[in-house]
Amino acid sequence: MSQSLVDDRAEAALGFARPAGNRSPGGPGRPADVRRVLRFLVRRPGLLLSVVVLVLVVLAAFRPDLFTSQDPLTGVPSQNFRGPSGSHWFGTDELGRDVFSRVVHGAQLSLKATLIAVLVAFVIGGLLGVVAGFVGRWVDDVLMRLVDVLLSIPALFLSLALVTALGYGTVKVAVAVGITGVASFARVARAEVLRVRQAVFVEASRSCGARWYSVLGRHVLPNAAGPVIVLATLDFGASILAVSALSFLGYGAPPPAPEWGTLISDGRNYLANAWWLTALPGLAIAATVLAANRVARALDGEWARQR
Repeated sequence: MSQSLVDDRAEAALGFARPAGNRSPGGPGRPADVRRVLRFLVRRPGLLLSVVVLVLVVLAAFRPDLFTSQDPLTGVPSQNFRGPSGSHWFGTDELGRDVFSRVVHGAQLSLKATLIAVLVAFVIGGLLGVVAGFVGRWVDDVLMRLVDVLLSIPALFLSLALVTALGYGTVKVAVAVGITGVASFARVARAEVLRVRQAVFVEASRSCGARWYSVLGRHVLPNAAGPVIVLATLDFGASILAVSALSFLGYGAPPPAPEWGTLISDGRNYLANAWWLTALPGLAIAATVLAANRVARALDGEWARQR
């Protein structure tokens, strides 16, 4: 008897294999889904604005030439410390470099580090949580004690220790930040796997003789992934702050690389006469973090309630 036939019998025994909310609609339902998403966004202007901000940040990271044609590393010394204007939206720095251009090109470095950090935390933490929740017994005890040790260390302190051991650089900062987020992903993934593995459709699949890898891949992982993905969206904002903090302290890419945290660090010496050097890059960081958190909150509760 094939494995797919065993799973199909398990599904037929109860009339479903996974919660109805997780079923992907067929072709005819696609236009209705698009309209529902658009209606959901239009009724929430704050969420719509957050989505626009995130889209602009992603575009700036991958296509900075869409926003500015100026070189972020080359300046005109005679135009140093120019305030925000039509020719220089974010003003110029002490070397006459356009700050807006540096913020736009800095999005590539900061977003790259953030995505690496979230990916490291998602993959390693999710794997630990799935193994601990699905296998159980002494494996669960050992892995969760390791997670408790990681949670007992302050995140910034652990990041500093890791980046000091790994060395300076954008990727190494990202890996250090990602490791600090492993514990949170592991706990959420474990909790969801424990919840799903006790569901009726999972027990039916097992009683029909389905193999463990089929139960895990067809039933447990798809139904446990939602909260972990929402956590990844939330961790996106936290990772931006952590990466920017380490760059501010000098652990990121070496100058003159325009990382967001480095821009704030470079401008703090000129707060008295050039406030825009720190305020405007800081505003870009704050807007990105708030937008990511707003989208995560919508995915976590508002969208599920509407469905």
